[in-house]
This record gives sequence, C-alpha cells and structure tokens, in this order.
Amino acid sequence: MSNEQLKIGIILGSTRQGRVSPQVGEWVKQIADERGDAEYEIVDIAEFKLPFFGEGTGEEPGLAAWNTKLESLDGFVFVVQEYNHSITGALKNALDSAREPWNNKAAGIVSYGSTGGARAAEHLRGILGELLVADVRVHPTFSLFTDFENFSVFKPADLHKDNVNAMLDQVKAWSGALKTLR
Repeated sequence: MSNEQLKIGIILGSTRQGRVSPQVGEWVKQIADERGDAEYEIVDIAEFKLPFFGEGTGEEPGLAAWNTKLESLDGFVFVVQEYNHSITGALKNALDSAREPWNNKAAGIVSYGSTGGARAAEHLRGILGELLVADVRVHPTFSLFTDFENFSVFKPADLHKDNVNAMLDQVKAWSGALKTLR
C-alpha cells in the first residue's frame, strides 16, 4: 500500500433550510484535521442537486459529480439527523443515487436528534450494509436538548471529542484495510 493519505468524506445528511448539520460537520472536521492522519473534507449533498432516484435522465450533472466524488473517497463519516425515527429523504436519495462508488469502504456515523439520532443511525446501518459499506462500532450521538442551544446552535460538551476521535481511529483503520479490496 502506498504512503498516500486516505481521503475521508464527512457527508452532511440534510438539505433543508435551517439545518444544523453544517455546524456538526465542521466540528467533526476540525477534530479530524487536528489529527493529520488522513485528508478530511465536508461533502454536502445539497450542493449536488441530485434528482430523485429513478426520475430524470440519469445524465444530470449533479449525479455524475456525486458518483465521481464518492469514487475519490476511501471512507465516510455520515452526519445524520433523525427525522421521524429515520434518516432524511435527501440522504436516502443520495445513498440510492450511487452503487459501486460505495462498495468496500468504511463509514462512521455521527447522529443527533431527540434521542441522539440513534434510530436514524440504526436505519442507516442497514442501508450501508446493502451498499457494502462497513460501519464502525463507535457512534457519537448528540441530543437536541443538551448539545444544542435553542435546538439550533451546536454546543457539544468536550467529552464528545474522545468519542469522535475513537470513531475516526476505526474509520481510518477500516478504510485502509478495505482499500486493499478495491
């Protein structure tokens, strides 16, 4: 294996107005960048303007760009918010809008919601398994009641940094191991 650093995408799982996923994603990226052990980047699904899966021509520029971006990454960290006990429709659509670019890669999940986003993360795990993405065990969760001010300003306790670093350790290790399969 080369000495080239792994490329890990921090995928923002919401596209709605007023979303807080950019705050959470930037916080995770700041911790990740301090490590210096991989190349981390924010990947905002809102920027790709993906058509609904099965609609359109399949030739939309955002769809090609999405698949190209995923191909360039060795692993992922999903920032997932819980909506009605599951992931957002936008994230499900983004997951469905690619197939092979997901295969044989690793992912961590950072979730938030009234119950820390745990139910959304569990739904995401099943989808990732079908896409041949190995999700890691450590799963940082954030409560809308204790980790956000007025449900809109992300203010996590310092203790969460340890969980994020442990998750990133696993994502990096698994991403490197799975790279040998691609």
